[in-house]
Amino acid sequence: MNRFFRFLAKIAVWFVIITFGLVLVFKWFPVPITPLMVIRYFEKDSPKVLKHDWQPIESISKNLQLAVICSEDQTFVKHNGFNLKAIEKAYQDNKKGKRIKGGSTISQQTAKNVFLWPERSWLRKGLETYFTFLIELTWSKQRIMEVYLNSIEMGNGIYGAEAAAYYWFKKPASKLSKLEASAIAAILPSPRKYKANPVTKYIASRKTWIIKQMNFYGVLNYKIEDENNTKH
Repeated sequence: MNRFFRFLAKIAVWFVIITFGLVLVFKWFPVPITPLMVIRYFEKDSPKVLKHDWQPIESISKNLQLAVICSEDQTFVKHNGFNLKAIEKAYQDNKKGKRIKGGSTISQQTAKNVFLWPERSWLRKGLETYFTFLIELTWSKQRIMEVYLNSIEMGNGIYGAEAAAYYWFKKPASKLSKLEASAIAAILPSPRKYKANPVTKYIASRKTWIIKQMNFYGVLNYKIEDENNTKH
């Protein structure tokens, strides 16, 4: 029995060493491919397309950065990786039998996309929490946003801002307007179901809402994170 527990302890130690090492590597280096990209490519109905072109955050329009924050996680620059109010609301809604919603932050979505698989399970959720803690501990908010916008699915076989900008609007991600950025952000809940261009009535209404939120939000400032850390 003692040998068994020592064996488990060794596995746990090596798991922490390897995963922490991966997180540190991706703090500075681009993420070449994600588990979701591989899974989607080998799915039965896959178009066998994988468009992914990593770009530094400076080459991704501030319009798109702000659009995804307003659409997905408006407290992104302030929280520590988890939005407890959103999680509680999602739990209560799901408990009442309403349509299942997540309370995931951009940090959690980044952890899931880069390190894990898409299917819902308690194991994956637990690992997502673990990786979210690690990236919030070691990466800046700007780096989390950079990895997020370069890794997430933005169309059928389309991953990352640069590939999405060319696919939907025939231009680089650095040139996306507020309208174009809001259209891409609007399809993120179901990027294989909806189109950023041309838009349906539903996506048009989401675009309008996102643009209003962008106007209310004001200027995107990642330094808020540093200011909060300094105060604490």
